[in-house]
This record gives sequence, C-alpha cells and structure tokens, in this order.
Amino acid sequence: MKLIKCLSLVALFLFAGTVSAQDETTPARKPGHKNENRFKQMYEEFSTPNTYRSASGAPGPDYYQQQADYVMDIVLDDKNTKLSGYETITYTNNSPDELEYLWVQLDQNVRSKDSKTPLIEGSGAAPADMASSFVGTYMGSPFDGGFNIEMVKDSKGGNLPYTINQTMMRVEMPKNLKPGEKFVFSIKWWYNVNNHVINRARSGYEKFDDGNNGYVIAQFYPRMAVYNDVEGWQNSQFWGRDEFALPFGSFEVNITVPSDHILDGTGELQNRKEVFSKEMMNRYNEAKKSYDKPVIIVSQEEAEAASKGFENSTKTWKLKADFVRDFAFASSRRFIWDMMAVKIGGKDVMAVSMYPPEGNPLWEDYSTKAVASTLKSFSRMTFDYPYSKAISVHSKNQGMEYPMICWNYGRPDKDGNYSDRVKYGMISVIIHEVGHNFFPMIVNSDERQWTWMDEGLNTFTQYVAEQDFGRWYPDAIAPNKAYPSRRGPANKIIDYMAGDQDQMAPIMTKGLNTYNFGANAYSKPATGLNILRETIMGRELFDYAFKTYAQRWMFKHPTPEDFFRTMEDASAVDLDWFWRAWFYTTDYTDIGVKEVNKYYVTSKMNKEVREMMEARGMKESDLPPLVYMVSEDSEDFEESMRSSSLSDVTTLQEYIMDNIPADERANLKNPKYFYEVVFEKPGGIPMPIIAEYTYSDGTSKRVTYPAEIWRKNDVSVGKVIASEKEITKIMVDPDEETADIDTSNNSWPRTKQVGEFDQFKNNMKGQ
Repeated sequence: MKLIKCLSLVALFLFAGTVSAQDETTPARKPGHKNENRFKQMYEEFSTPNTYRSASGAPGPDYYQQQADYVMDIVLDDKNTKLSGYETITYTNNSPDELEYLWVQLDQNVRSKDSKTPLIEGSGAAPADMASSFVGTYMGSPFDGGFNIEMVKDSKGGNLPYTINQTMMRVEMPKNLKPGEKFVFSIKWWYNVNNHVINRARSGYEKFDDGNNGYVIAQFYPRMAVYNDVEGWQNSQFWGRDEFALPFGSFEVNITVPSDHILDGTGELQNRKEVFSKEMMNRYNEAKKSYDKPVIIVSQEEAEAASKGFENSTKTWKLKADFVRDFAFASSRRFIWDMMAVKIGGKDVMAVSMYPPEGNPLWEDYSTKAVASTLKSFSRMTFDYPYSKAISVHSKNQGMEYPMICWNYGRPDKDGNYSDRVKYGMISVIIHEVGHNFFPMIVNSDERQWTWMDEGLNTFTQYVAEQDFGRWYPDAIAPNKAYPSRRGPANKIIDYMAGDQDQMAPIMTKGLNTYNFGANAYSKPATGLNILRETIMGRELFDYAFKTYAQRWMFKHPTPEDFFRTMEDASAVDLDWFWRAWFYTTDYTDIGVKEVNKYYVTSKMNKEVREMMEARGMKESDLPPLVYMVSEDSEDFEESMRSSSLSDVTTLQEYIMDNIPADERANLKNPKYFYEVVFEKPGGIPMPIIAEYTYSDGTSKRVTYPAEIWRKNDVSVGKVIASEKEITKIMVDPDEETADIDTSNNSWPRTKQVGEFDQFKNNMKGQ
C-alpha cells in the first residue's frame, strides 16, 4: 500500500505541474487532426472481407474461379519460322454471374506492326544505343509479327463475332453463359516467330552459326483472360512488361516439328515410345533412378550430329497437363538433354535440362542440379512440388517462366571458359525461374496488376534457396564461402532506398508504371520479407505464416490483401505498420543515436523538482520519499553524489527493507551507471531498434526494442539504461538488418566519417 500511495502522489504532483504550466503559458490551441499514426490499422487501405475472401486471408466459403480447358494441334514450320495452330477451348463459368462475352489474350500482337507499345514510351535522344534497338526505334521493324486469326467458331461450326483490341479479343457468344454452364469454341491462327535474341522477347527462336534454330515457344496461343470476384474480367492490355493473369485448366497439345528435333514442354509426354529412340528410353529409365547426378538422354555428340542435317519429315509430340494455368515448349535439333530424379515428399520429380553445345560445360555441370536444389528448397518453404517435372532450357539473354518449364541464360565463351559471375548468374536465374512454378504458376496471383506478388515473393524464396544450394551441392561453392546472393539481405537495397524520390513508386504500383522495375518489383519486396523473417518476426513465426499463405492459395487466385492478412492471421504479429510503410510508400529507414546522457541516483532533491516545488508553494514534506536522478551535466551535481553503489540512497534502501523480503533481496540488480539514450528516427519507416551496448571491460550486450516503440513518437524515443558496467559505445543496427540508409548517426560516440579521397588513400596504404 505504501508503494501505491507514493506512486499516486508522484503522478498527481507531475500532473498538477503540467496543468499549471499550461495555465501560466496559455499556448495557442492547435487545431484537431485525423489519425496519421504509422501504427493505425489498415482498414482504409483494405477492402471489406466478404464471402469470397475472408478477414483471415483465406478463401471464403463462396470463393470461385473459372476453368479453361484446351485441346490444341500445333505445327512448327522450322524453315519459315512460322507457328500455326488450331485450338478448342472449353470455358466453364463457375462464377455466380451471367457472362455476356468472353475475353481472350493475344499476347503476340505486342509485336504486330500496328502495336501501340512503342508509342507509350517517352524518351530523349540517347547518346548511344544497341544496333537492334536503333533499327527498331528509328528505321522501322522489318518483322511482321502478331496473330493472324483465321477463324473463330462455336462447337457447331458457326462463326462467332469477335473484336480485336490490341492484345485482347472479345468473343461474342450466341447467348449469355449462365453460372455452371460451359461454352466450347475454336480458334484457328498462325504467326511468324520472332528472333528473341534481336528483340529480347520472352519467347521466339535463336539462330545459331550453323543455320539451326533453337525455339523457346510461349504465349503462342490465344489464351483466356481471368474473370474473378475482385474486378470481373482482367482484360488489361499487354504492353510488354506486366506479365499475365490466367485461369487454371487442362491441356492436350499435339506439336508437330521436324523429326530430328528434340522437344519438351508443359505436361506429361503421352507417346514417349514413339518419339524416343530405344537408347533414349534406356537412358530415361536410368535417369528415373538417379538421385545423385544427371543422366544424359541426348549427348552433345548426338546433338552436333543432328545439327548437320535438316529433316523434311516431321514427328508429333503429344503432351497432356492437368490443372496448369499455361503451356509452353522448347524444340531444336541442337539440344542436349539430361535428367535426374528428385525426391519431393513421397514421390519422385524429374529435374530436366535442355541446352545447345554453346551452353557446355557450364550447363552439364550445374543446370539440372540447380533445378533439383530449387524444388527441394521451395517445397520446404511452401508445399511439395505437385508436378512430375521441372525443365530448365538454355536460351541466350533469357529468363522467363511457365508451368514446368523455363528459359535461362548463362553461357561460357567460345572456348568453354566462364567466370564465377557467369556461373552464379546462371544458377541464380535457374533458381528464380524454376521457383516461379510456385509463384505464380501455382499460387496464381495477378501478375498484370501486382508484379511484386510473384516476382517479389519468388525473389525472397530464391534467396533462401540460394543459401541452401551449397548445402545440397557443397562442391559447387568455394570452401568456407556463402552463396553470393545479389538480392535479399537488407544492405543490398540501401542504394535504391536512398535514391531520388522523384524516380520511385511504392511497391503497390502496377509494374508498367514503376521507374526502377527490378528494384521495385523484385528487390524491395524480397528484402522486406527477409527483414520480417530475420529481424521482426523470426524464422519460426514467419516460415509458418508464409507456408500457410502458400498452402491456402495454391491453385487459386490470391490478392495482396490475402497475403497481408494471412501473414498476420497465422503468426499473431500485427504488421499493418510494416505493410503500410514498406509496400504503400517510398519511405526509407534511418534510425540513430541522437544523444546519451549520464545520470546518478541520490536521495537529495534535484534542481528540476526543487523549481517545480517552489513554483507551487510546496514543501519537501508534501512529497513522499523519492529517488532522484541527477544528470552529470546538471548545475546541482555534486561530487558527493557519485556513488559506486546504491547503498547511499537512503530512500531506496528504506523501500527495499520495508517491501522486499530478505530472501529476495539477493536477486536484485545493483546498477552503478544510469544512461538516458535518446534514439532518433529521421527516416519514415518504423523499425525495431537493434542496439548493441559495449562496456568498459570489452563485453557487449544486444537489445532489440520492437518497432512499436515508435507508436507515440515518430521522431525520437528515450530509454533509460541501468547498468552494472560502464557503457563505452552504442551501435544501432550493427549487422545492417533494417536497410538503414544513413549509418553516420548509428553509433555513440559519433564515428568520424571518412571522405572518399581519404578512403582511397587508406586503401592504397594497405596495399
């Protein structure tokens, strides 16, 4: 009771002082304001939960998604680099809405001669440009690209009206498609395949020195657009940057190519014995049992021999895939082909690589191992990879992803030599593109709207997989070296975060409208997730929540809110402050030590309390026994106050003797030093304060103050440290975990900054 009474009296005394001070000074009354607190909840930004998408971030009881099933016959004309096809689409309306028409994507039209894509980019005269870019910009492209739609018919053979608007085609149905109904229609089309090396497109062919072509074919057929509960038809035009929103379905695809071509793609090969030689079948069966190293299905010698002839006869490869959102394939007579098995959960998955001789020896050494490693790491972080294979195809200057297959760059020089940069660049792009099988090929976010939901989440998981790679294949990494990841750690985003604000957009911006696409859509969201995992949430909570999101939304269409809500729902960590700052603004992190004040404890009244007493006509006897803190710089500081223990503070000792049982007194700490540490936050983003205190005996202690410490003061906060040892140094964010853009204020005493010239001189001295 004595302690409660004393505390109440002190609180009353301080409150009275506050009121009195206001009465004496009568400051001008400030106007009211709305809640701009950085820790307010995100009800203003988020849509209201409904029966389609729940407040927890999980699909609601009425969640639905459409289905599009394809049967296609495709012919590749190698001599004329032309692709033609006939497809039949069965579209199922699982929505509660009647549909008046259907929207189909025509991605190849971005390369048509009347494409408007070149017209939306404003630029000045560049001092230098690539020859291919210069020709395309100023001399007109000689390439005649884009879909040629020959017919659109219903299941009875009747012509269907259609309207082409750039990269979208609206198909009119004879009557509205009611909920639960199916509509079957067919499209016949062809287009000229582009040389992707010249125009750096997502798909096309590469012409090799011997006249052969290597094809990586994607976005090659008219594809159904998504219709969902969020925005109805997702019929945003394809301008060349933002990728795709696609419904799930099944594919039966028959692809006719020259008979000396090697081909693989999305889905299961249905006629392997027809298209494989006997030797290839034997090798394939061996590969299904090889878990340690890849088995060559088509050797380099065989690929080089096939490259010397150009068969006029053809062969049809039949592929079938269920519950995928897209289809792609690769074909060439110059492909080397290898495979190995990977144990994922309770089943085997084939890790596959296809590459021309130009890729060796790099690709034979590392590609399929990188595929296998990726499947292991991503499955650990999300869900067991559900498909039967994952293919990495070597394609010059390319990095692009589709279900079960992807294109990847990385090529030795003509003598077969390659640097570590080329090696790790190739491994990283394979990890990234194979990882896209998880985001967004299975966790099927809308790439056209929210690039970061596939690229950012995938880049984050790529960083985890890169660090795992040396564990799976230690011989691939130099001894005692970590994998040299380019993105992920917080310190790698600092230059971008500290950049010109006029050239930035929040992560929550359509990819087409961002300035620095790579940093904004890949690096920044990946870094933010890594900060959540390593610094704010911890790996256990983060990994559980991240896996919950992936498993809730596998084979479904999540939105950003579904991700944000699930991460909080599965972890019990309120992250609204983080989502708002990191994803919805271009704020940056900057936290430092503003000042450090040293205090001593005494029973004698200090100047501040004495002046407050005098102003109110109060006597010392009006107050309960108090413990006073006196600043080392205070005017009434006396040498006699300096004490090596608290035993001289009589009021404190009396309280201890009266209130703490004798057997518990030994557990009390006996601090000798008291510091008021004032942390400042010039940056806009709240972050945990990671403070490392170093003591006079050389030891150190690290304390992490949660980000919520900034909830009532967004500029500066103070912490009083009671220490048994003298503090000689304080360092904020010593391991660079928070993407702090300015470390000049991170230490106390303040570290003298060395200029660039002095740094150069110091470096020269050390050589």
